[in-house]
Amino acid sequence: MKNKSKRPGRVLQRDISIAFFRSGILGFGGGPSSIPLVHQEVVKKYGWMDEDEFGDTLALANTLPGPINTKMAGYIGYRIAGIWGCLNAIIVSVIPTVLMMILLLGLIQKYKDIPKVQNMSIAVIPVVAVLLGQLTWDFIKKSGESLGWLKALLLIVLSTVLIEVLHIHPAIVILACIVLVFAPLLKRRKKI
Repeated sequence: MKNKSKRPGRVLQRDISIAFFRSGILGFGGGPSSIPLVHQEVVKKYGWMDEDEFGDTLALANTLPGPINTKMAGYIGYRIAGIWGCLNAIIVSVIPTVLMMILLLGLIQKYKDIPKVQNMSIAVIPVVAVLLGQLTWDFIKKSGESLGWLKALLLIVLSTVLIEVLHIHPAIVILACIVLVFAPLLKRRKKI
């Protein structure tokens, strides 16, 4: 794949390291909290992807097993800088997190009964909720603009019912949407 960045190799690798180190180390609470951080770095700060490409990457990453931050780091790193970018992004997003997890979990376990530690853990929840809400609203606006608001709202309601009420796994819902999009294209191609 072509390198989308105009920056030379070392600078690009440094930027990949910084971007995925931030999302890995600050993504407290797992995948949902790291997605807005990856979005901030990849789309808004460095411009390696646009909103649509990021949304497609996120949808695909959600269908695969494993931690979302690692999957996105590997794919985005590969896309912008080849195999070395992939390895760089995965290493910097995983190693610091593992080390901090060992350190912080040891400290939290040791001091878990202290009220300040309990309050600190509880205080992170609203921050993550705001980040997720902001990212969700950005995706809703983009869907409304590209699909039309009626179709976008219909898909949101239908997906919510399938996932939350009927307890269908999100990967199945995403795969069904992919099939619905590509089925008419395949039928047209066979007719030609």
